[in-house]
Amino acid sequence: MTELTEQTTEYPLEMTEDERYLFDLNGYVIIRGVLTPEEVKEANDVIDRRQSLMIERSEAALRNAVKGTAFYGSGPGRKDLGGVLEWGEESKVFKSILAHPRLRPLFNGILGKGYRMDHLPFVIAQDKGGEGFQLHGGTVDCTSGEYNPYLAYTCHQGQIRSSLLGVNVMLTDHNAGDGGFCVVPGSHKSNFKMPDGMVDGEKYQEFIRQPTTKAGDIVLFSEGTVHGAMAWTSDQQRRVCLYRFSPSTNVYGRSYFGNEGGGWPKAMYEDLTDAQRAVLEPPYANRLDRPIIQEDGSVEISSRNARKKQHDQELFGTKYF
Repeated sequence: MTELTEQTTEYPLEMTEDERYLFDLNGYVIIRGVLTPEEVKEANDVIDRRQSLMIERSEAALRNAVKGTAFYGSGPGRKDLGGVLEWGEESKVFKSILAHPRLRPLFNGILGKGYRMDHLPFVIAQDKGGEGFQLHGGTVDCTSGEYNPYLAYTCHQGQIRSSLLGVNVMLTDHNAGDGGFCVVPGSHKSNFKMPDGMVDGEKYQEFIRQPTTKAGDIVLFSEGTVHGAMAWTSDQQRRVCLYRFSPSTNVYGRSYFGNEGGGWPKAMYEDLTDAQRAVLEPPYANRLDRPIIQEDGSVEISSRNARKKQHDQELFGTKYF
């Protein structure tokens, strides 16, 4: 697998052939050392100051695994912490993921130019024995066997497209046997639901992989790839920050217009670069004046010709059809 050490400062401008092959083969790819040790420490220090704000999923209605199964753990619920892009200067590391120069080529290669953030990102934490998450997702839903167009994965004439991309920013080491994020490699191309018991980790465990990662690594996975989380076994608290991105015209979440007047929570827009701000655009086609991040990190507006826009204004009384 192509890896990048934290000392490297020159990044690929396009998704590499290795990355493209591995993502298409497995439905996920690991990019090593995206965050420096200093950035990992900064992110964890920020989380430490907000430990009391974590919400444990202790109620039965919030549990993500069936009691008594392999993914359930020994009792403690998973802990969630939201607002990671709303902490002012303390959100700097978390905001860097939106248009990180090491990740942009992969975002463009998997989602296309004009990619956008689709869900509010949040921190996931598991203490020792903490509950994981039964297997879920799949282009063909792993439980029902129904086709999931909103999680679709395609590759046509060498062009990959995923309707929804999960991005796990690893903030602690995940050693072999620790638990945490797990995946069924290749399941983004499966045409059938899973056998009974497999979604709970009770059968065919040899086909469920827990990738080993270091703090600072990033796992990109198609939401069309069946995935979940194993119960956590390490003494150190597990921490990841989960983002989800989509192509410019795709949408799953709805927080992007959740505030009065539309838009994400206002605090998210503070201290953003032009490239980061472009990723927070709502879903619409690139040719309708969408800001597009260029290879050098600058932003240019993709647009139709002025006469067509004038025609729409005359026809509809609005700037866009």
